[in-house]
Amino acid sequence: MSDEERLIPDTRHLLITGRPGCGKTTVIRRAVEGRSNAGGFYTGELREGGNRTGFSITTLDGRSGILAGIDIESGVRLGRYGVNVTDVAEIAASSIEAAAGDDTVGVVVIDEIASMEMASERFRMAVILALAGDKRVLGAIQARSHPFLDGIKSRPDVSVIEVKHGNREELPGLVAEWLDRPAETPK
Repeated sequence: MSDEERLIPDTRHLLITGRPGCGKTTVIRRAVEGRSNAGGFYTGELREGGNRTGFSITTLDGRSGILAGIDIESGVRLGRYGVNVTDVAEIAASSIEAAAGDDTVGVVVIDEIASMEMASERFRMAVILALAGDKRVLGAIQARSHPFLDGIKSRPDVSVIEVKHGNREELPGLVAEWLDRPAETPK
């Protein structure tokens, strides 16, 4: 990788994308590790007996819930998972809203912006609120095309970086360096 390719662009917001399981959440977690000025949420896998049974939501201030699960009864199903739209709104979206409105927060972590989370109107509105605000947004975004996702990816204040096998070890450090730079002023 050349020096130019290694640098994270000087945009206000940075979104990580890539194939499922490529390490998007790990890159974000490592980049914000030890930062007291981060707010928002992470997602994770739920497993039983070695099998994935769903996904969790954990906020940086310690709240947790279920994003989706094989046993969740929901009007929104993606594959074999029922989406817990209530937890998406009350935990994930509320953590974005809280971080966006907190003067002590400098970076809003949104892991991730994808089909399950988009089932909540409150979540979609919270993402737009955070991107329009005065704080940096560091998040993961689903790679596939969708009008909402495409609109976010095409914003001039957003850079999208793909996590690949060849860059996933160095990305956390590069993202941390990006977080240490002064944020671009909103236009």
